[in-house]
Amino acid sequence: MARRGDAIYRRNRTWWLDFVHRGDRHVVRIGSNINRTVAKEIAQVERARILRGEAGIGKKQKDITFAAAKALFLAWVDTNKRPNTARSYRECLLRLEESFAGKRLSELTPFLVERHKHARVKGGALVAPNREIAVLKALFNRCLEWKKYEGENPVSEVKLLREPMGRLRYLEPEEEEKLLEAAREPLRTLILLGINTGLRLRAEALTLQRSDVDLNRGLLTVQAAYGKSGESRTVNMNMVMRNALRALFERTKGPYVFCNRDGKPFGSIRNAFNRARKKAGLGDDVTPHTLRHTFASRLAMVGEGLRTVQELGGWKTLDLVQRYSHLSPSHKAQAVERISRENFEANSPTPLTTPVKGAATA
Repeated sequence: MARRGDAIYRRNRTWWLDFVHRGDRHVVRIGSNINRTVAKEIAQVERARILRGEAGIGKKQKDITFAAAKALFLAWVDTNKRPNTARSYRECLLRLEESFAGKRLSELTPFLVERHKHARVKGGALVAPNREIAVLKALFNRCLEWKKYEGENPVSEVKLLREPMGRLRYLEPEEEEKLLEAAREPLRTLILLGINTGLRLRAEALTLQRSDVDLNRGLLTVQAAYGKSGESRTVNMNMVMRNALRALFERTKGPYVFCNRDGKPFGSIRNAFNRARKKAGLGDDVTPHTLRHTFASRLAMVGEGLRTVQELGGWKTLDLVQRYSHLSPSHKAQAVERISRENFEANSPTPLTTPVKGAATA
């Protein structure tokens, strides 16, 4: 019998490797009719092979191509996400495919993801790369969960870009007038809808159906499938909006409020909006989302509380509404003017010349 301390022993001319690693015992046949020196050398090789296998070295790991992962992920997205979210995911994946087409998931490294991010920023995108990285990270997590891929998620080591806050752009009344004059129907009514109801044009306004609009009561309903919060909400309409929609309904037919001649809803109004914006002489900082900023800013300017702004605009938390607590420059000027000495004395219940209680008199 061999000595146990060597982790090898001979039984009936056959050498065996016998050792314990991390609580597991391994017994391996070395060979017959060999001397102890050769047996030890073979035992070292066998031990190393076992340890490599436990560490995953030499083991063939599950791996799929980016294209296959994208197809699986999109099937999951279509089932579990709202239509507008799914559309956004598809756009991100198209951009990611430009960098990772033809590669397997195991070939995607943090360096390659960083290179994709750098290329997008160099191309002028400042916010979109963060959305794309988030989608790529979700794709890896799903594939790991589904046992389609074994390995690390390379996106976990990639930091998101710091997104610039920028200036909150909203329309002054004269700018609104110029934009409306430059817009043709139904874009003109869409612009009014954004300014007077705060609806997100692409996700909420373009998906509106006539059955969602109650002109008599002045209410319209955003269905849960299209609301960003995933919940349906009822939005009040003022008379400007009710009259504009009533006129639009007299000219158009079909189930959708904003549709083409075939009755199909518009997929996007960005090109038409940009033509109207340029015709109105407005800068490229004015976008369709500027209309929603205008709605919220004007509510704040007339003194509505942030909670009211949140409910009317359909924001889920107050954090995103805080930015609308500002006032327009002209409104600020009026506020500062009201604290001038003459105006303050005329409107204050306690004149500035009233002695302070307890103060000594001359």
